[in-house]
Amino acid sequence: MTTLSWLEANKQYLMASIGLVQEALDRRATDGNNDGAAPSTPPMRSGAARQALRQAAGEMPAPSALDILCEIFSLSSFERDILLLCAGMELDASIACCCAKAQNDSRRAYPTFGLALAAFPDAHWSALTHGAPLRRWRLIEVGAGETLTTSPLRIDERILHYLAGVQETDERLAGIIEPFFGSAELVPSHCALAEQIARAWSRKSKNGTHPVIVLSGEERESKTMIAATACSAVGLNLCLMRALAVPAQPTELEALIRLWEREAALSSSALLVDAEELEASDAARSNAVSHLVERARTGLIMVCRERRSTQQRSMIALEVRSPSANEQRGLWRQALGGVVEGLNGTVDLLVSQFNMSGRTIQSAVAELKARLNAETSNGKQEAEDLKNTLWDICRAQTNPQHANLGQHIRSQASWDDLVLPELQKQILHETAVHVRQRMKVYETWGFRTKSSRGLGICALFAGASGTGKTLAAEVLANELRLDLYRIDLSQVVSKYIGETEKNLRRVFDAAEHGGSILLFDEADALFGKRSEVKDSHDRYANIEVSYLLQRMEAYRGLAILTTNMKGALDAAFLRRIRFIVQFPFPDASQRTEIWRRIFPGATPVNGLDVTKLARLNVAGGTIRNIALNAAFLAADAEEPVGMRHVLRATRGEYAKLEKTLSETEVGGWA
Repeated sequence: MTTLSWLEANKQYLMASIGLVQEALDRRATDGNNDGAAPSTPPMRSGAARQALRQAAGEMPAPSALDILCEIFSLSSFERDILLLCAGMELDASIACCCAKAQNDSRRAYPTFGLALAAFPDAHWSALTHGAPLRRWRLIEVGAGETLTTSPLRIDERILHYLAGVQETDERLAGIIEPFFGSAELVPSHCALAEQIARAWSRKSKNGTHPVIVLSGEERESKTMIAATACSAVGLNLCLMRALAVPAQPTELEALIRLWEREAALSSSALLVDAEELEASDAARSNAVSHLVERARTGLIMVCRERRSTQQRSMIALEVRSPSANEQRGLWRQALGGVVEGLNGTVDLLVSQFNMSGRTIQSAVAELKARLNAETSNGKQEAEDLKNTLWDICRAQTNPQHANLGQHIRSQASWDDLVLPELQKQILHETAVHVRQRMKVYETWGFRTKSSRGLGICALFAGASGTGKTLAAEVLANELRLDLYRIDLSQVVSKYIGETEKNLRRVFDAAEHGGSILLFDEADALFGKRSEVKDSHDRYANIEVSYLLQRMEAYRGLAILTTNMKGALDAAFLRRIRFIVQFPFPDASQRTEIWRRIFPGATPVNGLDVTKLARLNVAGGTIRNIALNAAFLAADAEEPVGMRHVLRATRGEYAKLEKTLSETEVGGWA
């Protein structure tokens, strides 16, 4: 006896089952032939079809798709015969002829309920109703006709493929629900969450459905992997759907739910609804998602930033946190293995700065190894260069996408470019030390165990315009080898209630994983004093300030606020700011030093007297503008930068500032 593959055996079993239906049609054609003439094609010999079916069943290595489908949807023998009749129309060309003869009408060469009721045993009218499995689960489609019993029947395409042994997602779900095929090794804390879900789903609730799992928190990527691991443990596949793709129209939503329930049953799948981007203000979509969660009687996992609740279905809410520092160290060591040498101590630095998931760490290591392979011909890379390369890869991997909320500033400024009193420079150096050593102090030395509040590093740069506040932020970013983003307050602050808070959340969330430096320029517009509540707008404005305080305290990176009016800031902010740097207006000696450093080494100069230039009573930002304009004037004249070019540029800058250029400032320049 030849052993058949399941696919071959399933085909034989399906066709043998259709043969049994064909025998019933032939018998009906014979019994209903009024003139008593024999049919043109003799019916299958009585019992031959059953013998063929028994033989095909004996060769099945596992249950057939037909038997599984009938069990899933609890089809009666009559409903099974109707389904096979419709399948036979697609798979056996002779079935159409049999239908016409059985109905004694050559125009009705198609299945109908009337034919099924007359031809098949155990017929029952309830099989025709909307609530019965055939129509409830859309296993068959009823075409247009004069009556229900004479309308043509057709098998659903997805069901036909399933009976043939082919698993293919319903095309009506394409673009809405997609299968998930990713895999990654979870850290222990995430494994524990996956095991908790699997245990909950191993026992169904009283109404026969799994409890809804809600995964909240900011660790978005790991939520999907946790869900996939849990589903695999209980023998389920995982499919994904974005909440924004859920139709808001009730009829469309009901149709989607019915299709998904059928698909879940056929493919043994659970659904993950991604509600991360769903805003509370989108009431219609939120209601649609809630309806889907309540009505879809399948395994369902919802991932969202903040916990959501259900009204009718039982729910298990779990918070997904980023891998701990120790877990990230383990991921790094496992990914790096013994392939890469010369990275001693680097893992701790990476963990202290970058909050990366397992997949992101694997991607970073893969890119590092690819670069090393490409550079093999150029000799072995130095250890320090290797560390810097990996650091830059991590920066790129965690590079936040602030869209139109922030401007990425590429900094090349160094400490030599910054002219400040020694006290201010010392505070800036201490700020850099806090960012570099926060992991050692918080984690290794245990300060985080004392309190989880106030661990965010925030600095306030106060001073007049042009005194070097933004330049100092660039110096810190370059010193720490971190990305610097200047937040556009005109895009963040909104007149609509709740929008400012939403925009701030987007800013902090986007920067969280890489610990980017956030620069809030002219922060007094956003961080101003909280007002007395006189109306709803005052109340919501104060809520925004409170929310901002919480995010600043929790932010793992460095947040820098700049202001021209320190007194305008809320006192609650000042208490939570770790470093305050007052940028003074530069005196004559400081202006001299700024002029001495303002022109790059490659710029040709001739006869510049920095002592005379320092008599200009302007800040460093204005000095930079004057120097840049003078350089353009000299370049156009094809001359080195001289005093007359600076004088001309100064007059233009003073006119822009609506200031009067005095003889004391420029006397003796010519």
